[in-house]
Amino acid sequence: MDALIENFFNVGIMSQSLPMVLKGFGMTLLLCLAVIPLGCLGGLAVALLSRLRHPLVRWPLIAYVDFFRAFPPLVLLIFIYAGLPFAGIDLPPFAAVALAFLLNTSSYYGEIFRAGIESVGDGQMEAARSTGLNTPRALAYVIVPQAVRNVLPDLVSNTLEVAKLTSIASVVALPELLYAADMARSITYNPSPIVLAAVMYLILLWPLVRLLSRMEHRMLAER
Repeated sequence: MDALIENFFNVGIMSQSLPMVLKGFGMTLLLCLAVIPLGCLGGLAVALLSRLRHPLVRWPLIAYVDFFRAFPPLVLLIFIYAGLPFAGIDLPPFAAVALAFLLNTSSYYGEIFRAGIESVGDGQMEAARSTGLNTPRALAYVIVPQAVRNVLPDLVSNTLEVAKLTSIASVVALPELLYAADMARSITYNPSPIVLAAVMYLILLWPLVRLLSRMEHRMLAER
């Protein structure tokens, strides 16, 4: 037991590495604040474009969604960060991570938003148009708000996965939480900073887990 505490729950080493880990935690928060809205906006654009039935829009969109849902996000990130420079496109780590997450998460968010929009009856659009709203305003004021409500648990669940996925940014040396904890581990020769990072991830994500659980129970109660 003493060896377990010494190696994984060493309070002294955690205190020593706390400033570095907190700095990484701040970067993880900044990363979440960037990639989650980007993914949501990209996904909403994908879902709205999917309403266009023209083959020149529909088939490339299907290919985009299928490709980036199937392509491993870690491989995508490494390709953007380490592969694109060979084509003369050299992105800094934060921009590379943001682009990789935009491509990956917009495909998932897009399918969620599309399902939400399709769950809203056609009569809602007709009713909105009958009040004098044009199609963009009807979508913005009537259809999309109802669609978001219908798929809110799925949106929160996907957001939770995106927040957890930000840990892959460590592979491009972006000093986020996992990268900072691993650096602290290499300095102290002790894995306690990794445990500290795990606790911080729990602090960051547990409220979303509880929110998702409450939403699911509320929706079950309303049925």
